[in-house]
Amino acid sequence: MKSELDYSGMLVKELAAKSGVNKWSIDNYLNARGQLPSVEAGVKIAKALGVSVEYLVTGEDSQKNASHNQSKTSRLIGQFAEQLDPQKREFALEFIKWLSAWKDKIG
Repeated sequence: MKSELDYSGMLVKELAAKSGVNKWSIDNYLNARGQLPSVEAGVKIAKALGVSVEYLVTGEDSQKNASHNQSKTSRLIGQFAEQLDPQKREFALEFIKWLSAWKDKIG
């Protein structure tokens, strides 16, 4: 969970607000003793981080959850894109398409 939190760029208090799990509990899950969250809290935290519960627990997704099996970079791009207004989101999508086509042309 710590690596996903670090990767997301969220602070613990932001994760607490987004997930509805109190900050004290999240701090306990992250500390060295590694208290495990309840299933309910785990689901809320996974949803707030944009990952499956299985990924949060194991660091891997089964093939059943292939739709969630994206690279961290792809998820991060998606999270940033969701924060943009529709016009800027469309611009970002066109830019990514252009970059992909450019990459294919130069090998």
